[in-house]
Amino acid sequence: MKPIFPDELPIPKGHYSPAVVHNGLVYVSGQLPFDQNGNPFLGAFEEQTKLCLRNMQTILLASGSDKSKIIKIQVFLSHIEDWPVFNRLYKEFMDDHKPARIVVPCNNLHYGCSIELDCIAIASQ
Repeated sequence: MKPIFPDELPIPKGHYSPAVVHNGLVYVSGQLPFDQNGNPFLGAFEEQTKLCLRNMQTILLASGSDKSKIIKIQVFLSHIEDWPVFNRLYKEFMDDHKPARIVVPCNNLHYGCSIELDCIAIASQ
């Protein structure tokens, strides 16, 4: 089991690794919309989503993977009415790649964020 801590992102404040590589898979921890200083971004939902996706891709690249190797993604939305915006941005980000996915409406997320996502991807062989 190999923990991943990308140089481009701050060390998490909690007791966890941004990702762990094990048995050919990359398990990316939940990504809130944190800026490069480790502060939550609470602006527009569209920008929060882009930041989460960008941070997830940074972690995947540091793990020897990338977004095209995602096999499952989980998305948590604090406002289900944001689903259409998320879906549009997700489609733009993923292009033709369509991994398994779940979108879960939930109550408040940590720090008042509107979105959190995590994923499982194939590690480079």
